[in-house]
Amino acid sequence: MGLGIGLVGLPNVGKSTTFNALTKAQNAESANYPFCTIEPNKAVVPVPDPRLEALAKIVNPERIQHSTIDFVDIAGLVKGASKGEGLGNKFLSNIRETELILQIVRCFEDENITHVEGGIDPVRDIEIIETELLLADMESLEKRIATLQKKVKGNDREAKLQLPIAEALLAHLEAGNPASTFEDRDNEGFKILMRELRLLSNKEIIYGANVDEASLAEENDYVKALKAYAAKHGREVITLCAKIEEEMVDFDEAEKREMLESLGVEESGLDQIIRKGFEKLGLMSYFTAGVKEVRAWTIKRGTKAPQAAAVIHNDFEKGFIRAEVISYEDFIAYGGEQGAKDAGKMRLEGKEYVVQDGDVMHFRFNV
Repeated sequence: MGLGIGLVGLPNVGKSTTFNALTKAQNAESANYPFCTIEPNKAVVPVPDPRLEALAKIVNPERIQHSTIDFVDIAGLVKGASKGEGLGNKFLSNIRETELILQIVRCFEDENITHVEGGIDPVRDIEIIETELLLADMESLEKRIATLQKKVKGNDREAKLQLPIAEALLAHLEAGNPASTFEDRDNEGFKILMRELRLLSNKEIIYGANVDEASLAEENDYVKALKAYAAKHGREVITLCAKIEEEMVDFDEAEKREMLESLGVEESGLDQIIRKGFEKLGLMSYFTAGVKEVRAWTIKRGTKAPQAAAVIHNDFEKGFIRAEVISYEDFIAYGGEQGAKDAGKMRLEGKEYVVQDGDVMHFRFNV
């Protein structure tokens, strides 16, 4: 399942370092100058899920396969990107193809790493980027409105549906508000516009506060300012030290835990970002557990059993008969499939069953 989270931010805030650590593949060039990342680097990242290891202890499979999520490291942005400054046009088109934005925000001082704006100010940095997203959206809407106006003169029914909402949305953006806060979101015209234009300011944003090592356990004033801004706008902040995360790339789990404990934190910032991104995209996992493989399969929340089966193979949906389902908790509590069956904890579910997070499933099908 292709699911995109775009890493964005001003130059030299730690995007590529974060990307390197996220992917455990140091293939995104990091350098102390703007635009070192030109073409977007893409990687598929496993979603941390301790339930897989717990299932594997019971099943003892040959391999474990995690759910995954796609991250894209996008070129640094500067003022004027919406007008083509720097790599603006390329940057904005790359964001448009992602579903969620992770904005890396610099919250540390380092005289050896220049800041494109001359000093550290997280809120200013956020406002630069989000202003550019708004300006790009306004330009897209203005073009669409001009087209719709011509079609309305030709008595086009769909254009009549879209034009009033497009004009109201443009006024909303011109007042400095993102499309994500537009009130009439259930309007069919709005839904059409979002599908076709994929407005940048309609995407949900998570802020990644990139701090120095000392500020991991005790947040600095930059993080406090960022969190105050995020709270005001209904967004979340995850604190990380990209430099430390990159250093831990080759650590085993025990070494990683020891490092985190020494820094006074319980969980890697990157693990938090991956899990939160997965959740924000409306995703969850169900499991299959056999001697060959214990695997997490990625589906949207609310997916019914036949469509969940199709993630494994299209034939599973076409010939779906029923699903054998054991909850994760019961699978663990009763020591595996047979124990859960003996305890009466396995259910047979039909086509209308909505799969739950953590279900351990086996599909019966006939093609």
